[in-house]
Amino acid sequence: MVVEEDRRSMEEGLIQQRHQNDIDDPRVTTCVILSTFVAVCSSFSFGCAGGYTSGAESQIMKELDLSIAEFSAFGSFLNLGAALGAFCSGQLAITLGRRRTLWACDLLCIFGWLSIAFAKDVLWLDAGRISLGIGVGLISYVVPVYIAEITPKHVRGAFTSSNQLFQNCGLSVIYFFGTVINWRLLAIIGALPCIIQAIGIYFIPESPRWLAKIGTGKEVEHSLQQLRGRDADVSGESAEIQVMTKRLEEDSKSSFYDMFQKKYRRTLVIGIGLMLIQQLSGAAGVTYYSNTIFRKAGFSETVGSMIFGVFVIPKALLAVIFVDKWGRRPLLLVRTNIRFLLRECPLDPCLLGFASRYRLLLFYFGMDILPELTAVVIFICILVYFGCFAIGVGGLPWVIMSEIFPINIKVSAGTIVALTSWTTGWFVSYAFNFMFEWSAQGTFYIFGVVGGASLVFIWFLVPETKGQSLEELQASLTGTT
Repeated sequence: MVVEEDRRSMEEGLIQQRHQNDIDDPRVTTCVILSTFVAVCSSFSFGCAGGYTSGAESQIMKELDLSIAEFSAFGSFLNLGAALGAFCSGQLAITLGRRRTLWACDLLCIFGWLSIAFAKDVLWLDAGRISLGIGVGLISYVVPVYIAEITPKHVRGAFTSSNQLFQNCGLSVIYFFGTVINWRLLAIIGALPCIIQAIGIYFIPESPRWLAKIGTGKEVEHSLQQLRGRDADVSGESAEIQVMTKRLEEDSKSSFYDMFQKKYRRTLVIGIGLMLIQQLSGAAGVTYYSNTIFRKAGFSETVGSMIFGVFVIPKALLAVIFVDKWGRRPLLLVRTNIRFLLRECPLDPCLLGFASRYRLLLFYFGMDILPELTAVVIFICILVYFGCFAIGVGGLPWVIMSEIFPINIKVSAGTIVALTSWTTGWFVSYAFNFMFEWSAQGTFYIFGVVGGASLVFIWFLVPETKGQSLEELQASLTGTT
């Protein structure tokens, strides 16, 4: 008993020392920056995949003689494949580790892009899209998890949000060049970031949290030493990671059913709820088929895509800049506190996101009233919607997902959350064209209702996660000491 108390006292002392080190030494090393860059290379390819159907739609349909149903199926197969990838993502990330899972993503994405680039019929086109989707499903889970596990807590939100930034960079390239470059060359461009990542993986360390999970204490310290710098004292952080991991493992056997324990229910509901909000807000449909919307509104597809391509990068940068300054909740939630709006967050993304959808609905109702202004106004509203979406619910659900799940349920809970995102996204991306033909205004009305309902969910359930270590946050959410 005395030995156990001494051990716990020593662990607590090391953890307190770690917190003091965080205050005294808030630096970000070159290794953390390089590791994050290598991880988000595949996010660039992810973004290319998301925007590919919009830029290449008319070319592919004409060259391969596809119907609307066939092209809608092609577009939605990304989400279908991603659902399969998401189903395997958690287990692969635990079994292979974060780095080798990223390497598996690269192989799948490269095969998928090349299959699309050299497709002679719809079979190879769809096979490539599904393979690409599986890779994207793995990317959507492992990239934010890896970044969250290697970065210091004071910059964790910004670095994890770079995942969304690079997705938008890929989206930007496709939108900007999609209408002027052949669709086959676009597919080859999409594969290049994965080739860069496949090489870069060999120069970055494994996640210390995963190393603690498989029980290699010395390797945990070695990984942290690389990430924090040669002269950094990592003993406190190493102790906190290993102690928290050990206690969670002792408390649970890490089975699938463990995530349904009472203490984990809130984190599971938060993760699933945020993914449903993200997808049912209609972003997948608008992203995949933006040119269809421009065409329906009478706006130039070429001009719209190029402006869109330039716009998506700076709006994604805002999330990186503000996520650790304002926190996650203010970027997700409409704040009724006027004082907060004036002093902290003058432009609330959820409010504007909902308003832009509602305005878009009104303008669709009014197409016959002001036809000469409708196209321009709808285009502006789409830009506003996307800007607000990116700052808030576009990337933050993945950031929060990577933070709230303890290591012992990260496999099962992360898999369920990612699977929810991609299966819902598949439904939206496949149904969007048909919904749009049915009723343009009705489609955006549905998306607007989801935006309004999301405010209630976020207000009552979603916690603030900035400024806490992963171990502190997870302990507070689950009641673990």
